[in-house]
Amino acid sequence: MFTKLKAYLDSVKARDPAPRSRWEVMLYPGVLALGLHRVAHWLFNAKLFFLARFVNHFSRLLTAIDIHPGAKIGKNFFIDHGFTVIGETAEIGDNVTIYQCVTLGGTNPTNGKGGKRHPTVCDNVIIGSGAQVIGPITVGERARIGANAVVMEEVPAGATMVAIKARSTLVPAEEWMKEFIPYGTPLAMQCEDEEGNKVDCIEKLQGELAEMKQEIASLKAASVPAEPDTIQASFDLGKRSGTAD
Repeated sequence: MFTKLKAYLDSVKARDPAPRSRWEVMLYPGVLALGLHRVAHWLFNAKLFFLARFVNHFSRLLTAIDIHPGAKIGKNFFIDHGFTVIGETAEIGDNVTIYQCVTLGGTNPTNGKGGKRHPTVCDNVIIGSGAQVIGPITVGERARIGANAVVMEEVPAGATMVAIKARSTLVPAEEWMKEFIPYGTPLAMQCEDEEGNKVDCIEKLQGELAEMKQEIASLKAASVPAEPDTIQASFDLGKRSGTAD
């Protein structure tokens, strides 16, 4: 038990540079909320629904994180900060990271039956702060949900979702980023140049900016008025040419 707890605390430290020790990590609201959810989920599976809800509400009062007792959560789940809501039929895989103010919400069933209403989040997913993932959709492995994105459709494995309504960026799903990326937003994304070659978006923009600066400098140089001595020399040359004629 202590070995598993130690491994979990170390996994949190690997994703968050702020804590100085494992004891500090144990005070994190996301860690406390997960620990209490394990208890509430056990009670829920034992059909002790009132006690499960009581633990759930106590956890929400203590941590500002609301995880329904019925939600299924895998290993090394980390909620960085709080104000997160996870619905009853949500399923979360291993090594998932969620930042503050995220909702794994459900759809309103029109047939009167609950069923699967909340998202399934696969392993190694990162969900940025303020993101809303709604409905019985699947977020594929190693996907990244950008901050404040609203996701209501299936997310391919390895994709990065941004905007409202969220759309996939130009990062192809097969080119996974193996390392951990904070806040679900990669610092470097790939684009295509005019020939269709993969290039770094930031480098491409920097190159285009340098070209624009060169063009502006050339236009400024071409528009600079001639010096007075040059104008006088041209006038004298014109007069001599006229006299010769």
